[in-house]
Amino acid sequence: MTYRVEAHDLGPVVLPSGRVVGCDPLVPHTTPFVDTVPPGRYPVTAWVAVVHTDDGPWQRRITALQVRVADEPVATWSMALLPGQDPAALGDEDFFGYPVDAGTGTLADEVAIAALCEWDYERVEETFIPARIPDDPVDAVITTVVDERTGANVHLVGSGWGDGVYATYVGRTADGRVASFVTDFRVVPHE
Repeated sequence: MTYRVEAHDLGPVVLPSGRVVGCDPLVPHTTPFVDTVPPGRYPVTAWVAVVHTDDGPWQRRITALQVRVADEPVATWSMALLPGQDPAALGDEDFFGYPVDAGTGTLADEVAIAALCEWDYERVEETFIPARIPDDPVDAVITTVVDERTGANVHLVGSGWGDGVYATYVGRTADGRVASFVTDFRVVPHE
């Protein structure tokens, strides 16, 4: 297999509390990561892998979702953690991540996810589940405001190959500030 990765700007995510949650927004949990950022609007990028196989057609899959907090180089990366998670307890190949059961993922504010949890099924279905899912994963991205009071929104993206567990990583600047959150949907193998 060969891979080419493309960046697609999805617009800003509104973080009124600065507490970021990574989850499947159709089966959400509301616990934010330990690392927080100043409240604000931050650009979101979907990284799309164009996958070519020797004996089959190419496919386009979202391989990562990124919220860029600072427009500065990332000096270090670490796993995004929930309260009580200890990376020292993990084996060499283990990681903490969020479960995906509806084939979608997001990085959004705790306020947005809490508001989304209050929606009834019909509203979720009407907003996030199209009658026909487009072939291109970028065309399938759905962005909507879920908390009118704060403007907190959700960018719903397809999660790589679908259901599973996906880790989010925090990139930090040389002086230790959070520069980025990136969920890796594990389309492109790690080497």
